[in-house]
Amino acid sequence: MSDAPVVESAQGDARSIADARRARWQSWLGVQLVRALGATWRVRWVGADDVRRHQREVGPVVLALWHGELLPLLWAHVGQDIAILVSTHRDGELIARIAMRLGFATVRGSSSRGADRALVGLIRELRGGRTVALTPDGPRGPRHTFAAGALVAAHRGAAAVVPLRAQVSRAWRLASWDRFVIPKPFATITVHCGTPTMVPGASPRDAAAAVPDFQARLDALPPGRDADAE
Repeated sequence: MSDAPVVESAQGDARSIADARRARWQSWLGVQLVRALGATWRVRWVGADDVRRHQREVGPVVLALWHGELLPLLWAHVGQDIAILVSTHRDGELIARIAMRLGFATVRGSSSRGADRALVGLIRELRGGRTVALTPDGPRGPRHTFAAGALVAAHRGAAAVVPLRAQVSRAWRLASWDRFVIPKPFATITVHCGTPTMVPGASPRDAAAAVPDFQARLDALPPGRDADAE
């Protein structure tokens, strides 16, 4: 009887352990870099009073933001007891670990992997009273294209949707599909909050039909649909 399967299993376990250690180290390093940069950033808020009033008087909301602006908006919301939807793709693992180290809860899944599980997780968080944040163009794009999942989750969780944009005074922009924004030291991050809006209709199909309206609401916020950071 060959012992090859046993050897392959042992090699696989060793790789898994090494990958886990690497992920822990990368996430620790990543959060140290974010905290070091973030300590120099200035955050300004536009339109946040209506959102806070809604959260206080009505209930939690779904924050909808573009994937490329995740970092500055994540930093701006540290300490606000928010759950974020993070992809189960490999590149999502690092984001999830960094987010958790910054104090966020996470729900794992995307439109292509674990969509049903993610929807259930988001609804559970909303019904439990926690605001959630997600990227309707993530995890793979197309960039700045609003997918219906955010609206279905908000509809099922009886939560309003709040579009968010980050206008950054000085930033690096990665050569990735989402043109991921990293604010430079001493940058000013202006967080533009849209009006909390309930998703219309009586069914998930009705919610999905409202995508053009909510796409327009997000596009209408500064810095504009296709604006580049400096």
